[in-house]
Amino acid sequence: MTDKYQLITAEKDCYPVRNMCRWLAVSASGFYDWIRRSSSTSTRRRATLETRVRALFAASRQTYGARRIAAALRASGTPASVRLVRRVMRQAGLRACQPRACQPRAYRRTTIPGQAPAPTDRVRRDFTATRPGTKLVGDITYIRTGKGWLYLATVIDCYSRKVVGWSMADHMRTELIVDAFTMAATRTRIQEGATFHSDRGSQYLSDAYQRVLRHHQVHPSAGATGVCWDNSLAESFFGTLKNELVHRENYPTRRTARTAITEYIEVFYNRQRLHSTLGYQNPDHVENLYRTNTATIAGAA
Repeated sequence: MTDKYQLITAEKDCYPVRNMCRWLAVSASGFYDWIRRSSSTSTRRRATLETRVRALFAASRQTYGARRIAAALRASGTPASVRLVRRVMRQAGLRACQPRACQPRAYRRTTIPGQAPAPTDRVRRDFTATRPGTKLVGDITYIRTGKGWLYLATVIDCYSRKVVGWSMADHMRTELIVDAFTMAATRTRIQEGATFHSDRGSQYLSDAYQRVLRHHQVHPSAGATGVCWDNSLAESFFGTLKNELVHRENYPTRRTARTAITEYIEVFYNRQRLHSTLGYQNPDHVENLYRTNTATIAGAA
């Protein structure tokens, strides 16, 4: 019966409904009752979908667009196309935060070329890795607060895109990046012979930092001076951080900025935020999945 009703619906612009009902031996009243029930069901499904989309949008801190929300819906067992999600978001007035590129911002130089010979570029813009702890990237950025600049140094694992180490201070001396790398070394297993990639800033070329890398049996790597693409993974994280958090807030003190950034990295970015390069999974899940699979293979052997 449903097939007949669907055929009538498809052809109702070409033939009178009552004639088609007579031809197909169905009642017109039954057809119109089916239309009402279908419309009601569709409305309920749409309302349920909008509720879920709103919840995911709020949980993402208003950062997810249609693609990430569609991926999150699929992961939760509610398949929905990107086109449908985009339409629901548009009708609900949900718009992900966008970079405000046209707004001028205070500039602070963080890369001061070092005098020491720079190491070879071992990465060559290939920011992929086959396992955790084998290829790391690092950089420094700055955050403006009511009490002056706050500097943030990060260490990111290329395998999982996880921020495995970070440090914040009111200066950008070598201690800042040493602290970030030390955190990374305590939180993830850095493989012997791993690569750490950075720009050619004086901090990264300093003797003190090179000693830290040698201690952990890590090879240094550096891109060309003034070429942001040579360290684009680190630059991309800072862009995401500032677009999704820093540029949407005002920090009266360094402490308030530190608290907000710590929470963003540890709670949201590493453990919740879906990354398109990871197949719309979060970094912590990707890292844990690798460990689980490795343990399973080792146990089977």
